[in-house]
Amino acid sequence: MSAGGTMRVGFIGLGSQGGPIARRIADSGVPTTLWARRPETLVPFEDTAAVTAATPAELGAASDLACVCVVDDAGVREVVAGPGGLLEGLRPGSIIAIHSTVHPDTCRALAEQAAERDVALLDAPVSGGGPAAAQGTLLVMVGGDTGTLERARPVLTTFGDPVVHLGPLGAGQRAKLINNLLFTAHLGVAESAFALAQELDVDPEQLAVVLSKGSGNSFGTSIVGRPDFTLGPMGQAAGGLLNKDVGLVADLAEAAGAKSAATVLDAADAALRSMGHPR
Repeated sequence: MSAGGTMRVGFIGLGSQGGPIARRIADSGVPTTLWARRPETLVPFEDTAAVTAATPAELGAASDLACVCVVDDAGVREVVAGPGGLLEGLRPGSIIAIHSTVHPDTCRALAEQAAERDVALLDAPVSGGGPAAAQGTLLVMVGGDTGTLERARPVLTTFGDPVVHLGPLGAGQRAKLINNLLFTAHLGVAESAFALAQELDVDPEQLAVVLSKGSGNSFGTSIVGRPDFTLGPMGQAAGGLLNKDVGLVADLAEAAGAKSAATVLDAADAALRSMGHPR
């Protein structure tokens, strides 16, 4: 802890979502240390009190809570447990929070390695994007020990509202993956509905108005409702990431023998095919 008893925070992953999260933390007065593979992502923090570490290990040594918001499982494993990673620097009693959307098994394996050093780990994926992070209204889905979460909560609430405890380690990731699966399914169903409307001689632009006010509305419907009532533009923007997340939750469902996933997976797969990213 810092001299005043304030939790010191380290942040890795300053992209379109992680950057605004780290900014909220730094602007809240929390002592903040940053590390980035791309130096240009540090430029927006030059007007803050945040300092920069040379390696993840150095960041770990300066932190009581180390937050990770990199793109994928390989990146998370590298910055946490790779050479020069967080676990080489974090002191006993420290916490790692994984904000990336990754496989729950990745979090479980890293938690076991962290426990050997008396470091706790939370999986805490987020939803809402950079704008919600900047406003402090990011949805934070947490899996892990209750006591560990309560220690980290004052930091998480600088950028998250609500911060939801889903259960034991991995539950946050599973909830995030189900959320993304359902969103993808909504996209597939909405695209199909707009195609049906045109076949039934219903003006799709006016249908978009109806659905925005009707019981058939969803976030997916609002996206497909512009600009051309197909998922082509969405595929270019997010098809790869949605493919990754649907694949992860499909693997989880198969491993658990969960037959209830069939309907939502079918709709999600239809969306992925339309986006040009079939699973």
